[in-house]
Amino acid sequence: MQDGMGRLVNIIIRTLLSILGAIAGYQLAQYLSGTSWWPKDALIWDLAMWGVIIAIPALAGYLIAPLFIKGIARIGQIFEKSLQSFSWQDLFVAILGLIVGLIVANLLAMPLSSIPNLGFYLAILLNIVLGYIGLILFLKRKDEIVGMWSSFETLRDKFHLKGKKVREEDTQESFKLLDTSALIDARILDIAKVGFIEGSICIPGFVLLELQAIADSTDPLRRAKGRRGMEVVEELQKLPDVKVEILEHSLKELKADTVDEGLIELAKRLKAKIITTDYNLNKIASIQGLHVLNVNDLANALKPVLIPGET
Repeated sequence: MQDGMGRLVNIIIRTLLSILGAIAGYQLAQYLSGTSWWPKDALIWDLAMWGVIIAIPALAGYLIAPLFIKGIARIGQIFEKSLQSFSWQDLFVAILGLIVGLIVANLLAMPLSSIPNLGFYLAILLNIVLGYIGLILFLKRKDEIVGMWSSFETLRDKFHLKGKKVREEDTQESFKLLDTSALIDARILDIAKVGFIEGSICIPGFVLLELQAIADSTDPLRRAKGRRGMEVVEELQKLPDVKVEILEHSLKELKADTVDEGLIELAKRLKAKIITTDYNLNKIASIQGLHVLNVNDLANALKPVLIPGET
């Protein structure tokens, strides 16, 4: 069955490449027929030239078909292996970059298509080159693309809460900014349940996006941590005495490159405290004069102090 399918594919590819070669030969012959050396005196020589120039590229297309098929199969294998390490976000961004590259290529190809004989091939070349460039550029800027295009509406619907942008001057209320590590840690849920947190618990949108990216990871452990963090957000919102707000401030707006930088900048603007379990974030924020509530420090402080003789 597979051998029969392989032969069918071989025939189809050979036919297509032969047709493409013949078309290329026809266009070349059409161009050359207008030159001075083209034999115009005898019809037989004119027809022979047309036949030879069309037949040679067609035959070349037929002969290189096996190499073309092997190359396509090899590319397919590489592509399949690459897909195994790709997340759905990588695929989405790659496809988006390819589409943008092809759109730009076709816009640029419009004026070039009027060039006799060469316009068609220049358009194909532009599509290949700019499609590839668009794909690579978008993959390199994946985090920014995901942050820009991810729908906050989906997150709001999922968490049953409308987003809010807190004004910098509206800081009479005590804000606590939750970072990704604190949500994944999950102990913040128990702390909130017993009423140890006053004021509003604020979760920036870029923290939710990072959680979502972790939850979509191909690594099982990271995926489990990300999903636990998302579940903690949902459970926090269900607590009757805890006010949870999703903030719409983006990393671009905060002029930050990473989630930690965004949290620090947002805490400065809102005069908020950061709740985290991340040692490095704790140190950096403290150095910059911010108040940090480290869940690990709280856990250590709550360990019972035993006097001699107690167990």
